[in-house]
Amino acid sequence: MCGRFAVTTDPALLATRIDAVNEVPQAADTGPNYNVAPTDAVLTVVGRRPDFGDESTRLLTLMRWGFIPPWATAGSDGAPLAGGPLLINARAEKLTTTPAYRGSAERRRCLVPMDGYYEWRAGPETAPRARKTPFYIHGDGTTLFAAGVWSSWRRDRRSAAVCSVAIITTAAVGELAEIHHRMPLLLPENRWESWLDPGAGIDTAVLSEAPDVTGIAVREVSTLVNSVRNNSPELIAAAAPRPEQGYLL
Repeated sequence: MCGRFAVTTDPALLATRIDAVNEVPQAADTGPNYNVAPTDAVLTVVGRRPDFGDESTRLLTLMRWGFIPPWATAGSDGAPLAGGPLLINARAEKLTTTPAYRGSAERRRCLVPMDGYYEWRAGPETAPRARKTPFYIHGDGTTLFAAGVWSSWRRDRRSAAVCSVAIITTAAVGELAEIHHRMPLLLPENRWESWLDPGAGIDTAVLSEAPDVTGIAVREVSTLVNSVRNNSPELIAAAAPRPEQGYLL
């Protein structure tokens, strides 16, 4: 799964790097976020039909992390009430058949850029209550792009749309599978164009292929990341060596 990640790249620089139109308001750019959590506004890349004279077909924008299904109703405060758990992840194997996602899988696909993401490894079966160990999984100095699906929800016809996203996960491979059995579906650049094209149906082969994890690095990090209140470079720094256990003489 993917429940926490880091993004430190300036949206304007990222938009230039991936040839996208930047629609992130300058006031909304709060700087590096080392502890992105569900319900946060996250950077997303969506496909678009270019305006006259504009060759770019990519748009960088913000969306709420936590997919709002089409049947969600509004609560007394106007916020969506979907019922059930917050939909932050969508399983690749069920993306085209799950009612919440199948419409978006056909025409509302996106990318979620991140420097890296966090995952927690459970303790040994002999110590099931042991604290889980956090790891930071990241690219070799490059931005990772996870596949996602998004929705546009309105409380009523007069209200503004709320755009939300879920990150697609798949079976973990290689060393990553030793930490957790799921991982974000990471897409290489040669897959972006077809994935983002809103006029093309989904290529289901993308959902079944094992992700390429070449250049992906893993390091154990501090349990500071366990709290969403913490947000600093310390979160992605390598954890301090654990002292060896021994006996006092």
